[in-house]
Amino acid sequence: MSFFGAMSTAVTGIKAQSSALGYISDNIANSQTTGFKKTEASFLDIVTVATSTNQQPGAVMAQPKYTNSVQGTISSSSVATNMAINGNGFFVVSKAVGNADNSPVFQDVDYYTRAGDFSMDKNGYLRNSSGYYLQGTPIDPTSGNLVGDSTGVVRINQGFLAAHTTALINYQANLPSTPKTSNYDTTVAGSELLQTSAEKTSGTVFHNDPTNTSGTPATDGVVQAQDEAAFLNRSVTGGSVTAYDAQGTAVSVQLRWVKVDNANGDGSGAAPGTETWQLFYKSDDSATGTGAKWTNVGQNYTFDSQGNLSPAVASTTINNLTVNGDAIGNVTLYHGNGGVTQYADTSGAVTVNKIDQDGYAAGNLVSIAVTDNGRIAGTYSNGKTVDLYQIGVAHFNNPDGLQKVDGAAFSATGESGQAIAGGSGSVVGSALEDSNVDLSDEFSKLIIAQQAYSANTRVITAADSLIQETLNMKR
Repeated sequence: MSFFGAMSTAVTGIKAQSSALGYISDNIANSQTTGFKKTEASFLDIVTVATSTNQQPGAVMAQPKYTNSVQGTISSSSVATNMAINGNGFFVVSKAVGNADNSPVFQDVDYYTRAGDFSMDKNGYLRNSSGYYLQGTPIDPTSGNLVGDSTGVVRINQGFLAAHTTALINYQANLPSTPKTSNYDTTVAGSELLQTSAEKTSGTVFHNDPTNTSGTPATDGVVQAQDEAAFLNRSVTGGSVTAYDAQGTAVSVQLRWVKVDNANGDGSGAAPGTETWQLFYKSDDSATGTGAKWTNVGQNYTFDSQGNLSPAVASTTINNLTVNGDAIGNVTLYHGNGGVTQYADTSGAVTVNKIDQDGYAAGNLVSIAVTDNGRIAGTYSNGKTVDLYQIGVAHFNNPDGLQKVDGAAFSATGESGQAIAGGSGSVVGSALEDSNVDLSDEFSKLIIAQQAYSANTRVITAADSLIQETLNMKR
């Protein structure tokens, strides 16, 4: 009879609403769990018999509907190693299964999570509050390139960062068309060159080789200490930068510019309308007499009438850069495209637009943080910030097909597909993703589930009463 069918259907309704109440309970309990993804109830009806003239009571069942792809609110955090993914993707993590020599031993299985409350433990690993260890790809601190293409458990080396020898100096500047040097004389053409008015008048031509100011032609590319005063009077400062040798010893590289040929091509055969400069660095503060005090970089910088280099000089190499006996080695002086110009400048001085270098002294780790480009960077006592790891992120074609495991984590399944490296989301440092549970929505569902559960019990009570009435008909 339909009475029994009604009771059977109501029982399945009670079971289904019980499952829904379980999902709601789980969601409410984890409403403050970092990275938690709520589970919703998806009700499925089961039809036994259904024709145009007859339908027997069926059944209902509740299936879990996962929301792994639904993002929670991103909140700021005061912990620099906390992180969140804004958009698609999951952190790739590992789980420890034991210890050996006071260090964790990891499962050879990858897990995935959105819970980014990572902090560094005593061994240098980044672990979240659920005990999962972050994975990433190591970065070469010197080149900034990834070491390999596979991820592994992140472990921060808390030792010293080795010193790095300066190999590149970035230098961009604008040179004045009329440099103001102490011997500048507007009445003598070309007097702003390294040659003085008297020397020009006497026919002593050496300004095309500005490595000697004593009147004697020089070919060794240096300014002797005895000629430094005249050299300083006939040149303009080009700034300075601190460079480092292999042991991390800091040396100051001081630069000066000398105009060695005017637009009239005087003395050097340079084409009319061009001006040529040369660059020197101070190689020995303590040099005396005929000792070399300033050294020519060895590159002509020739400008056209528009103030642009012709030919272009994107970079040049300073061979065996040595300052006060401290050998740095060959250093690339990089200007880039249009980095050195000679535009009108009423100050008469060199305007340095950029001057920095890639070397640094040794230093110990002070702190680590997550950068905007999804990397873990270490800040050292030498003031250097170095990228250490690229954070491991993966995505899935069907993230809602992932299997939930303890600690707001997931494992891959046949439904989710295999993990795909990368993700369209961006890693945000000093942030956490909140649970995607909406409490007001859960309370509404709770009321509905409670009413539906009660209604199903009433169906059973009513059906039982009617069955009793039917049995009583024979009395």
